[in-house]
Amino acid sequence: MTLLDNFHGALFNIMAAKLRSLLAVLGILIGTASVVALVMSGQLATQHALMQFKVLGTNLLSVNVFQQNQQKNKNTGEKLNYLSLQQAIQSTSADKRIQLAAPYTMNYSTAYYEDKNLNASVIGASDSLAKVIKIKMQQGRFVSKLDNGTSFAVVGQKVAMRMHQAGAKKIIGRQIALGNNIFTVIGIAQTWPQNNFFEQDINNSIIIPIQASLTLGQYVKIQNIVYRIDQNVNVDAIKTALSNYINRYISDGQVFVQSPEQIIKSMNKQQNTFTILLGVIGGISLLVGGIGVMNIMLVSVVERRREIGIRRAIGARQSHIRNLFLAESVTLSLFGGVMGVMVGIVASFIIAQFFNWQFTFFALPAIIGFSVSVLVGIFFGYYPAHRASKLDPIVLLRGGGE
Repeated sequence: MTLLDNFHGALFNIMAAKLRSLLAVLGILIGTASVVALVMSGQLATQHALMQFKVLGTNLLSVNVFQQNQQKNKNTGEKLNYLSLQQAIQSTSADKRIQLAAPYTMNYSTAYYEDKNLNASVIGASDSLAKVIKIKMQQGRFVSKLDNGTSFAVVGQKVAMRMHQAGAKKIIGRQIALGNNIFTVIGIAQTWPQNNFFEQDINNSIIIPIQASLTLGQYVKIQNIVYRIDQNVNVDAIKTALSNYINRYISDGQVFVQSPEQIIKSMNKQQNTFTILLGVIGGISLLVGGIGVMNIMLVSVVERRREIGIRRAIGARQSHIRNLFLAESVTLSLFGGVMGVMVGIVASFIIAQFFNWQFTFFALPAIIGFSVSVLVGIFFGYYPAHRASKLDPIVLLRGGGE
């Protein structure tokens, strides 16, 4: 018997037991779809995060300063546990490859428009922040150095939406309360792509002049700076230079310098681990489907004992019987694998749409899912096929056998 004959016979037997075959195919389909959907979704999530860095660029650095113990400045005798605004701005002198420094503060004052809580973060910044992390304006203007301590504010898209819901038809010129202080809105930022590099979501923030933010509370200090640096430079050398510069002003402090490359490497490592984990979870589903195929094939062997006896009696060898049943098992897995890949791709697309990710087809998860489904068919179909080939034809023709 040729390979084509084996598959033709397999299709005939599959169609003869439609419901049973459908259940076997369904098990492989669910397992394959799980592998494809889980692995592809993990890759889409990583792609989405990496695309955020393409918007900002990778020639950035982020500095976070933490002081555990307050110590006195040797020159003035005053306690020093933060950088002054002037020191933060002048930190560009630490290395000539630093283009721009954007110090900023974070404040958790409650923000209100009329009687509605805006649930927004408050960021103190200068115009350099917009240049470094690429904040563009939809209306009005961004805060500038000329604003100094004035009570001006720029709101993100989500904050503007909440103000609209509270009855503000026009956002520019409206006043919002930050604690006991009143700020006038002078601009609305365009939708900003949130990312893992900058800690705050601009869309859900109120940005005020950095000098004004320092007056909102005694705990509002400059402990964060983002930098734009030259392209293709030794980032480690710049990190060292910045750490040395900041440690000149803050004794016993901890300086954390982070670059997009570090975050990307960490994300890739996590993605690989995540992909393996998801693949194992999907593989378990596929294993269950394979066991279902084995059960179906064992039942088929029992039901077709007389057919096996007749085939052996007219000259079929053990290898012919084994290949016949193995072809049926592989055919079931092929059907389940093809449909499982299709379902997995559709599921990945739905997940991407739900999380607002850009959908991209990755061939590797589909190839892996399909290949594993075929291997499962061969692995779990071999034992029933081998068992069928070892049955005694004389016993089978007499109506005996297992």
